[in-house]
Amino acid sequence: MTQYDVRPATEFESAQIKDLIHLVGINPSGLDWKRFLVAVDESGQVLGCGQIKPHGKDILELASIAVVPQFQGQGIARAIMERLLAQSPRPLYLMCIAHNGPMYEKFGFQTIEYKDMPKYFQRISKLFSVAKAVRRTEEDLLVMKLG
Repeated sequence: MTQYDVRPATEFESAQIKDLIHLVGINPSGLDWKRFLVAVDESGQVLGCGQIKPHGKDILELASIAVVPQFQGQGIARAIMERLLAQSPRPLYLMCIAHNGPMYEKFGFQTIEYKDMPKYFQRISKLFSVAKAVRRTEEDLLVMKLG
């Protein structure tokens, strides 16, 4: 098991965060290092990251949860999420591919219907539906909420 420390990111780690987000293939928009927590090993390598991303003044999103593939399954994402959730006001939203939904349900997130989504997430949901048709994939996008 790899030893790591979960802490606020530094500007020096900004490039590592961006590289990790691209490596795991998640949404690369809104990557402001000042909002991130990182899991860092003793050599300073970023093993995982996550952030609370604002969308206007009242909408917060748990986002950019990523772990270097070779370090997945060691509780790094869980440790980052627990810290982020402990310091975040509610409600808190997230978007994920459907097969990841059960992981977030363990933290109390529940899938919400389109009509219950803030407008930002409704727009993203519509865009995803178009992209889904173009890419010919069956995987759905979930928008989830933590009370």
